Amino acid sequence: MTLGAAGIVAAVASHAKATGHFERVLAHEPKSAPGNGLTCAIWWQDLRPVAAASGLQATSVRLELQVRAYQNMLAEPQDDIDTDLLEAIDALMAAYSADFTLGGLVRDVDLLGAHGDPLSATGGYLTLDNKLFRVGDIVLPLIINDLYPQAP
Repeated sequence: MTLGAAGIVAAVASHAKATGHFERVLAHEPKSAPGNGLTCAIWWQDLRPVAAASGLQATSVRLELQVRAYQNMLAEPQDDIDTDLLEAIDALMAAYSADFTLGGLVRDVDLLGAHGDPLSATGGYLTLDNKLFRVGDIVLPLIINDLYPQAP
């Protein structure tokens, strides 16, 4: 069995596009400042075995994706920066909760943290190309059963 990374990232990106909140959705961490409007970027952060979900014949894993929403801090009106960003993050959290198998690609989104940190979002700030962005970072933990066969 293979991880199927492209399909998983595509499913996560599809949810972001479907919210209607983002002007662009990237399947990578941007190397330069995104344009105006909300941008969503997706990349992998961590991959590790999950002992409690594994057996004697195969290892299950926890794949952690980073989903980051960006909004330029010079956007107008300024009162909408945080609310627009939070509404976008809220829509993503709802989507990952409602489709917690990503259409059958993973066992589940570890919503409540049974195998590590739960689905969560944190706000912050980031400077890219000397431009300040308000960001919302989602930790999207995905559990994938029986990914790696074990040899006797």
